[in-house]
Amino acid sequence: MSRPLDNVDKQILFELQKDARKTSSSDIADGIGISASTVRNRITQLEERGIIRGYHIDIDYEQAGYPLYTKIVCTAPIDKRGELAQRATKVEGVTAVREIMTGERNVYVNAIGEDHDELSRVGRELTELGLTVVDEQLVRDEFVCPYQGFTGEED
Repeated sequence: MSRPLDNVDKQILFELQKDARKTSSSDIADGIGISASTVRNRITQLEERGIIRGYHIDIDYEQAGYPLYTKIVCTAPIDKRGELAQRATKVEGVTAVREIMTGERNVYVNAIGEDHDELSRVGRELTELGLTVVDEQLVRDEFVCPYQGFTGEED
């Protein structure tokens, strides 16, 4: 097991979650009172440890021409769940897949489309992979926010 995050690591993660693209090491350093080189070293360590897995953009798909956004809830056999979740990421229109460890509804798929036919195609392709679609939810919007537990402030 790797070492736990200290307050500096948590504060760095919190700042990066707010807007990694527009946040420099110097900005973070100034905000938490350490050197920019320490911030850069910590970020590298967090990446190497697999805590920071990537930097992702938040896209308004509706404005990008994909007005329909759906969450498709699926069931996969437990022994194939991970493999099927990975394969689902390759279906055109899929933007995210979540593998769930408990319950019958154990693979959640986010998908976008220009129309209902595209979303139906995604559902068919997921079924062809071996997933069973058990529910579909048309989403109006989704908001992502930084995890407040990474503020570095003690309770």
